[in-house]
Amino acid sequence: MLRHLPFMKAVFLHSVTAFGGPQAHIAMMMKTFVRQRSYITEEELIEYNAFCNLLPGASSTQTITLIGYKNGGVPLAILTLLIWILPACIFMGALSFLLHYIDRKALDTDIFKFIAPMAAGFLVYACFIAFPHGARNTITRVITIAATAITFFFFKLPAVFPVLIILGGFATNLSHKRIPQVEQTPSKIKWWNFWLFAFIFIAAGALSQTAKQDRWITRGPINLFENTYRMGSLVFGGGQVLMPIMYEQFSIRPDAVRQKDPDVIRVNKEDMLTGMGIVRAVPGPVFSIAAFTGGMALKDLGPGMQVTGIIIGSIAIFLPSALLVLFFFPIWNNLKKYAAIYRSLEGINAAVVGIMIGSTFYILKDISILEASVLSALNLGVILGTFLLLCYTRIPSPVIVAGCLILGYFF
Repeated sequence: MLRHLPFMKAVFLHSVTAFGGPQAHIAMMMKTFVRQRSYITEEELIEYNAFCNLLPGASSTQTITLIGYKNGGVPLAILTLLIWILPACIFMGALSFLLHYIDRKALDTDIFKFIAPMAAGFLVYACFIAFPHGARNTITRVITIAATAITFFFFKLPAVFPVLIILGGFATNLSHKRIPQVEQTPSKIKWWNFWLFAFIFIAAGALSQTAKQDRWITRGPINLFENTYRMGSLVFGGGQVLMPIMYEQFSIRPDAVRQKDPDVIRVNKEDMLTGMGIVRAVPGPVFSIAAFTGGMALKDLGPGMQVTGIIIGSIAIFLPSALLVLFFFPIWNNLKKYAAIYRSLEGINAAVVGIMIGSTFYILKDISILEASVLSALNLGVILGTFLLLCYTRIPSPVIVAGCLILGYFF
């Protein structure tokens, strides 16, 4: 692993500066892992992102896990995953202890005011780099334009990303002439991680139900693991979809069933909403909200159980993503040997580029850049400055992020 230390250092720096959600994370990966250190090519990053958007779970987490897998196999993939999630999970877990000692009004600090335009600048850069690899001919240009429009208007629908990717692949697979089928022998698939995923899913559900019916003293941690693992296994659309589901599961539903089930795990609505707001300003995966909810769900059982809840939430939300992506990726590589899938990659890449462009426009619509004000001028300057620094300098992404935080503090 010693030869991978520079890579792990790059992952750590990315984990503590990756603001802006999964779309911005991919844009930052384009700078850090493609342009600065060449751990992966632009085409591979686009393909990995497309593949991960077809799976449930945290797409940016799965993408960076695959970058580790490509450079060092399963061991480095696991280390990459841990380095990526730990800073955000530690911060959000600590917040479950500190929340009631913090002045909530003070949390509305303006230090993060330029993070959104900075994320937009990263996305503009990623679109600029990826566009030539996605829109190469007439059909891929049409797919890119259509995906851009659909992403912008239906951004909040969880199914929009996988549907666009599937339709894009289908569109470029209609022509059989350019890439004829050549007989290939598929590689052997290792099933252990899929069976482990399925076993945990079924066992956790059965154990959680038994603990609930028999009112076990230890039911809290068991129910927490089952609820969180199930969400990590089934959620499409990233953190913006996960958080409302968690809010319903841990805050709304317990209030409705509390008379029948007084021992149900519960997070206060106001606390949950505060955590959902703060996690958006924390670098790293938005799924780290599970560390916060795990700690808050078990805080009434004492500090030891609260720490246990943080650990359970962190493991249960990310474990399904890791097991699924490491199982399905070898299958994906096998399928690429067939012309039907290879032809589809053109449309898939075009759809991903369209999703990136649509996401950029969606983020820009909520940023003041056209008004005659100092804030608008600063926002526009941050967007253009970020783009130009990424394109024409070798300044690392963390330095740009730090600069935007300092700008927010003084302005």
